[in-house]
Amino acid sequence: MITLTINKISITVDEGTTIAAAILNAGVTAFRKSVTGEPRGAVCGMGICFECRVTIDGIAHQRSCNVIAADGMEVVTDE
Repeated sequence: MITLTINKISITVDEGTTIAAAILNAGVTAFRKSVTGEPRGAVCGMGICFECRVTIDGIAHQRSCNVIAADGMEVVTDE
């Protein structure tokens, strides 16, 4: 098990969990907002659609479905 922070809330997930899965496990459904303000979330789950972009450890626009969670990571969605 590893612990990471999603929107300043600590969450524990199994090793090998993607950031997208960790976000959903934390109960967050809106990963970012579109240019018109609509909530967006993971759609394809394999990095093609870019809808699951979040900020990970201060680096914006990371595709959360392609990043494996690591202990101590800080994730921020655009909620």
